[in-house]
Amino acid sequence: MFRLAAASMAGTAIEFYDFFAYGTAAALVLGPLFFPTVSPLVATLAAFGTFGIGFIARPLGSVLFGHIGDRLGRRPVLISSLLLTGLATVAVGFAPTYRDIGIAAPVLLLALRFLQGLGLGGEWGGAVLLTAEHAPAHRRVLWSSFPQAGPSVGFLLANGITLTLSALLSDAQFLSWGWRVPFWAAGVLAAVGLLLRTQLTETPDFHELATSRTRAAQPFAEVVRGHWRLVLLTAGGLSIGYAVFYTVTTWSLSYGTERLGVDRTVMLGCIMASVAASGLATPFIALFGDRYGRRPLCLFGCTAVALWMFPLVGLLRTGRPALMLLGFVIAMLAFSTAFGVVGAYLPELYDARVRCTGAAVGYNLAGVLGGATTPLVATAAARGDGPPWGVAVYLTGIALLSLGCFLMLPETRPTAATGPAADPAPA
Repeated sequence: MFRLAAASMAGTAIEFYDFFAYGTAAALVLGPLFFPTVSPLVATLAAFGTFGIGFIARPLGSVLFGHIGDRLGRRPVLISSLLLTGLATVAVGFAPTYRDIGIAAPVLLLALRFLQGLGLGGEWGGAVLLTAEHAPAHRRVLWSSFPQAGPSVGFLLANGITLTLSALLSDAQFLSWGWRVPFWAAGVLAAVGLLLRTQLTETPDFHELATSRTRAAQPFAEVVRGHWRLVLLTAGGLSIGYAVFYTVTTWSLSYGTERLGVDRTVMLGCIMASVAASGLATPFIALFGDRYGRRPLCLFGCTAVALWMFPLVGLLRTGRPALMLLGFVIAMLAFSTAFGVVGAYLPELYDARVRCTGAAVGYNLAGVLGGATTPLVATAAARGDGPPWGVAVYLTGIALLSLGCFLMLPETRPTAATGPAADPAPA
């Protein structure tokens, strides 16, 4: 089980590495390189706009790869989604800038970002189902937390490379070619991930579906007809995790370097430390999820986020590394309390015949609600000279929305009465 969970986490880390490398580049260099004819603020907004396209593509990818996962198996999803995302990411590293081909440059960037999002839309569902459907019921959250920790590993890889380049290269060198190196490295990582994933076996749940001939003919249509309310509630509930993560890792990087004048290396160091804390905490949070249930931790995480957003903005505004780090770490741990259990929680909410589609669509719709818009809204809300309290108001509002959604979802922790295969309907 450990080998399977580790391979699943490795693949998730690689795919999210691809996604995060773009987010860091959007915060630091894509604006002046691909949108040089507008003001710096508009260029940043435009770069974050291309960042958001990836999130819009993710639900489409979850429909496409969810169909594959529910019809052909979870394993083919893991291989095909990694291949698509890896190729698109390497291509970003070779993309010509506005100076080279004019307006075609940002158009090409949008297309590649869309393909990145399409591949990542299938990644999460396949990875968590591979572990959740193999894991014993009493440790399902723990084993499903491995792919949930993958994004933290991917972020640290992407930004570790960026941080090293930032420290070794001059600003001119980094702007000229240094920013491309993390995208080129994605090719090597994708090859490693494909090697690991070709050795994985299909899940028992899908084998049972295939043997009994009970697979859904049209999984997405079945999800829309019978589970639309569940999809919307899970999307709303998970949106706070995306909002907090991309506020800390993407918007604050841009705000700290451009508006507060904090050194790029210092900002990246603070952000990476907070993400590392989140990744290390995830398996411990998962143990609580197996013992006390999934829903209580989600409710606690949303409440903690709502209470911390104003202190977070205040600490960021100081520009002092120690205080910014404190704000980032607590924010990341708060949202991780909820996200540490969803690798088991979402699959348990859906019947096995539509599980890959339903769980993936809900998870990736949350990315549109909380991830695609957050850097744009936060950048617009922080235009004045004072502290960006509008960002705190926005994040607190999303936290309360997520709290309300989780209150309307049921608990799914297996008990002696319900059994591990129970598929509760939303309350």
